[in-house]
Amino acid sequence: MDGVSLRRDEAGGPAVAEIVLDRPDALNALDTAMARPLAAVCAELAADGTVRAVVLSGAGQRAFCVGADLKERRAMTDADFARQRPVFRRAFGAVLNLPQPAVAAVHGYALGGGCEFALSCDLIVADETAVFGLPETTVGLVPGGGGTQLALRKLGPGRAIDMIATGRKVDAAEAYRIGLADRLAPAGAAREDAIGLAGLIARNSPVAVRAAKQAIRQGGGTGLAAALDIEDAAWRTAAFSGDRREGIAAFNQKREPRWPGE
Repeated sequence: MDGVSLRRDEAGGPAVAEIVLDRPDALNALDTAMARPLAAVCAELAADGTVRAVVLSGAGQRAFCVGADLKERRAMTDADFARQRPVFRRAFGAVLNLPQPAVAAVHGYALGGGCEFALSCDLIVADETAVFGLPETTVGLVPGGGGTQLALRKLGPGRAIDMIATGRKVDAAEAYRIGLADRLAPAGAAREDAIGLAGLIARNSPVAVRAAKQAIRQGGGTGLAAALDIEDAAWRTAAFSGDRREGIAAFNQKREPRWPGE
């Protein structure tokens, strides 16, 4: 697949899948040819009941992803931009809408669309080399891969407008301090730590984890009363599943659960 590869059975176990943004010579910049297979890989994983957590990483030593490929866009007309737009939206939406928890493993540059891919994941593990930024306003654009809304929800309005309106870059330490990165790793260890984190998630009930993710996503943009109803629906999904019956049986029998994933 152009610019995207899929790995399984790494250190996190067979229940963890890794999507690799794989254009290292272009610092994993997103072009049209890469966007289509990325959406397809995400759709494949979303439908795979054996995959319980996903890691999103970037190939090479210098970058997670530097955003849209501006070399491709250099000769694009307005009509070309219009045709590319739904292709890009499907790619970003496919990452954002994965039913499994997704962990971004960020090293080096995560700029523009790269930062948006990280924000589309549920957790961001950044190593000490990570540099985040949403610099679209510096080239006459607005973040269009979910950046304005995802940064708002993760950082709050002040920090979101700070990053977007200035276009400035944020290093790993600041990213962790302001809540953009959820965990810090030593240089070169982002992928290893992200796979380990995904492996911990994958040990738990897939029914409960997916329901919890859905409740958090849906409840974040609504009032408390409605959000508690969303939580109740998630609780019922888990409570009346085979996973709940197996979980309680395993606890009482002092053994590891064998989740049916119903």
